[in-house]
Amino acid sequence: MSICANTVLVPTVTHAGRYSTPRPRCNAEFHHMQEFVPFGGKEGEEDPTLVSDDISSLNVVTVDMLQQSNKVEHHTARYDSPQLIIRRGQEFFVSVTFNRPLSPTDKFQLEFMIGANPTVSKESMIVVPFYGSPGGSWTGRRVNKQGAMVTLGITPNPKALVGKFQSCVAILIPSGIIRTKRDPSTDLYLLFNAWCPDDEVFLNNDTDRNEYVLNDYGVLYMGNVDAVSHRMWLYGQFERGVLDACIYILDACNMPIDNRGSSIYITRQASAMINSEDDDGVIVGRWDEDYSLGTAPDLWTGSTQILLKYASTRTPVRYGQCWVFAGVFNSFLRCLGIPSRVVTNYGSAHDNDGKIKIDIIFLPNGERDKVTDSIWNYHCWNEAYMSRSDLPAGLGGWQVVDATPQETGSGYYCCGPASVKAVKEGQVSYPFDMKFVFAEVASYVVFQKRDEYGVLTPFHTDKTCVGKLVLTKSVDSDEPADITNTYKYPVAEEIRGFKTAGAKVGISNDEPTSVLGEDLESDNPELPGTTVTASILVNQVQLEQDFTLVIEFTNLGGVELKIQANLSGSVAFYTGVPSEKFKDENVDVTVSPYTTERVLVNVLAVEYMPNINFQSNLYFTLVGHTTDNQDFATVKVLTLQVPTLSIEVSEPPHLGQVTYVTVSFTNPFTFSLDDVSISCEGSGLLDFKIKQYSVIAPNDTITWVESCCPKRTGKSRLCAFLDCNKLRRVSGILDVLILP
Repeated sequence: MSICANTVLVPTVTHAGRYSTPRPRCNAEFHHMQEFVPFGGKEGEEDPTLVSDDISSLNVVTVDMLQQSNKVEHHTARYDSPQLIIRRGQEFFVSVTFNRPLSPTDKFQLEFMIGANPTVSKESMIVVPFYGSPGGSWTGRRVNKQGAMVTLGITPNPKALVGKFQSCVAILIPSGIIRTKRDPSTDLYLLFNAWCPDDEVFLNNDTDRNEYVLNDYGVLYMGNVDAVSHRMWLYGQFERGVLDACIYILDACNMPIDNRGSSIYITRQASAMINSEDDDGVIVGRWDEDYSLGTAPDLWTGSTQILLKYASTRTPVRYGQCWVFAGVFNSFLRCLGIPSRVVTNYGSAHDNDGKIKIDIIFLPNGERDKVTDSIWNYHCWNEAYMSRSDLPAGLGGWQVVDATPQETGSGYYCCGPASVKAVKEGQVSYPFDMKFVFAEVASYVVFQKRDEYGVLTPFHTDKTCVGKLVLTKSVDSDEPADITNTYKYPVAEEIRGFKTAGAKVGISNDEPTSVLGEDLESDNPELPGTTVTASILVNQVQLEQDFTLVIEFTNLGGVELKIQANLSGSVAFYTGVPSEKFKDENVDVTVSPYTTERVLVNVLAVEYMPNINFQSNLYFTLVGHTTDNQDFATVKVLTLQVPTLSIEVSEPPHLGQVTYVTVSFTNPFTFSLDDVSISCEGSGLLDFKIKQYSVIAPNDTITWVESCCPKRTGKSRLCAFLDCNKLRRVSGILDVLILP
């Protein structure tokens, strides 16, 4: 039974009346080629070479895929796989030994097949002749001959289908074609090639290729714009079974085999399949605090365990949030050879009505109204590097792809690829999901008052709090790289991009300013200027620590202002959704002309700790009114800081020798930590492990020692994470060098 036979993820669509045969959609299903096919005869007719005593008959003795040299040249040596892995558009070599030296009249060819019912017209069946006959899109040459052994060079088409191929040697005799028997050792995987100028994912910089294709660990940025934090992620794209798992993801969604040469189609399909929202994809998203039926998002150390579990169980893995979706998606992309990186957008707008505007509405009593729009403290997505032949020139390069299920695109929870260059210019009519991505980094935030009759009156527009900072890991460094300017212009110029996105013009792929058919400017009017501003200042704060907020009121006019304001504080998820309110304090202040007054507000741990959630975010809102009828508002998000884990290795690890990893943690709090889980993993060093502790009392230290046996030499990174109901986002890392 095939790998696809037990999986029913989408309704089966019959081919009857549409295709003469079913359209192949499963890479795991191989075509069973006849070992002998007669010319003009009936299939199954006896092979004349099997009953002939003619020693001049040509037969294949062995086929050597020359894995060691091919993998080095194709930058695939780190894949833990028994099969050959190569990249398209680049020559690879095969050694064939026959039963005798070749003669000038001998005719043979190599054949490569992917999926069921492969056909030459769809390039799922590739024939590479070596007897002077013209071939197809793959080319071949005889490189060397020594007696009965011949070395052949084969160059796949740089637009070839990506996936797992079976191969055979076919000998042409007067009566038909004789093929070698099915041999799994001659199967090969074909990947995208960022080193090939003719491949659509070509990246013209070796340092960038090493980072965005070959680096198997990354840094994911979290926290908020005023207190950026990070966590490590092990992509594990070279670990055994991960490549097969990535190919299975495409099989599970019934993606046609003949579409698998396009990075555009693959990234869009995968953005839907990495989440399970509507197609039983890889990860189940969950944003509350009940993870009893799975693994808490904070416990995952990397992608390997998630991908292998999904491929082996054929069921979605619980649970993930945006950084988990992005980390796994990055593994998928790099594994298949598509350059990619994880990006974090701070102040990320979730615009679900398509107006490129986020409404914050206050009720007559000063409370915030519940609305479906939100601004996430941060949101992680991916960028994939590719040319875009479907878009006007200049819009290739980095493309946003996002697997976190937020809004549907084309009826599925998928997003992208969306050109980053087009986002910056406000060209939101182009495919795919451009308008949603533009809104994430460039929405206006409109503060409105709802009166007792339900009438909304806008009183403040903030054009800067969305998309305040966009970060990704630096090339060849763990430091953050600020790429905000690739998404948007500086504030003074940003309005131009917003006006472009709201231009009332027709849609055309030939005009870069052809975008939405609605006037966004009129939907976000300029409001009369005020002579009062307010801001909330606070230093970084540790969890369970008392702290002080500093509220600054500035009078920009020449008339004294009397201000009445209300400060509210809530525990909030990182998605900007408030949870429990813990602070409600009125502030009255008089501000002289052209001066600033400061008001201090103390916040005690006993106020917020009973309601703190796993993200440890506090959300403060200040709404004020002056005696001359000016209204203003400001918000402040505070992410509380948490302690770290300690990781040590007993001695410098050596390949194949037992070594010991020690993870330790001291509880610095006045409360006990119950039902604690700690995870640890290191690529090529330690497989994913979880250790449970029933309780860690205040000031107690736990120590976990785990033995491991390094599987490969070179650099590795150990990552550990702690999770319990009262404390999350606790992590530790250790870089190690595995010696021979």
